[in-house]
Amino acid sequence: MSTFAPSHMDVDRWIDKLVTRCEHLTELEATDLCDRVKELLVEESNVQPVSAPVTLCGDIHGQFYDLLELFRVGGPLPQNKYVFMGDFVDRGHHSVETIQLLFCYKLRYPDRILLIRGNHECRAVTQTYGFYDECMRKYGSSAVWRAFTEAFDYLTLAALVDGRVLAVHGGLSPDIGSLDEIRSLTRNQEIPNQGPFCDLMWSDPDDIEEWAMSQRGAGWVFGAKPTSMFCHMNGLELIARAHQLILEGFQYKFADKNLATVWSAPNYFYRMRNVAAVLRLHEGLDREVRYFNEVPASAETQDTPDLEYFL
Repeated sequence: MSTFAPSHMDVDRWIDKLVTRCEHLTELEATDLCDRVKELLVEESNVQPVSAPVTLCGDIHGQFYDLLELFRVGGPLPQNKYVFMGDFVDRGHHSVETIQLLFCYKLRYPDRILLIRGNHECRAVTQTYGFYDECMRKYGSSAVWRAFTEAFDYLTLAALVDGRVLAVHGGLSPDIGSLDEIRSLTRNQEIPNQGPFCDLMWSDPDDIEEWAMSQRGAGWVFGAKPTSMFCHMNGLELIARAHQLILEGFQYKFADKNLATVWSAPNYFYRMRNVAAVLRLHEGLDREVRYFNEVPASAETQDTPDLEYFL
């Protein structure tokens, strides 16, 4: 653990460097940032309680300039509170700057921003889909990638808003029937290839009755019945999740509207032409969807990688 403890002034300077110039931190600053954020994350529960009003956000995938637009649409910190439901890195051109800004905000305003782990916050996936290569290109070594992937192991698995809305990256698991079973999982590890921890990161809803194998090769496809049963058993009125590209930015699944997918990366992969959205939960858990589009700075980034990189 580093002995360098950044002050609020240091963190504000880092935030300014990222936001105003899209300039990544030095290797020393980045590794110290990860060390300090881990000290905060280790204190959080696997199911971290959050109070409304709060804004729920879906996948970002390294689209840094669109993340800045998200904060414009959702409102600035610390006046507003945010839950990000995973997949901060990979595929976009600025994964390094994206995760550094989110970690800086977490360090500066720890009670105003919650970061939930997604399936891309792991070593295996980031070595394939861009974050590792970007770290190597920008730093010349894997030290910063190692620091962030170690910090990813500390990220919480879910948020519980006012006891009635569960936010998670992927979805449900046939091995999890209660929130207490999520609370009992050991999260400080690389995401396993199977089992309940894996399912929370990888599963998807679909128009089926029960459960089916997932074509992703990990997690499950789950239907209306297990969703309704899980909500009933745990006193939930909504499960909010990310993980799937939604061209309209936001989508309810199932007749009861007890599951919603939020997608927050507009024009995903610089080619999908989708709208993005965030879900605002007001006091009393009244729901408001706010939509936004890709910003010009995002569209003007480097050449788009091959489509195989997306699949």
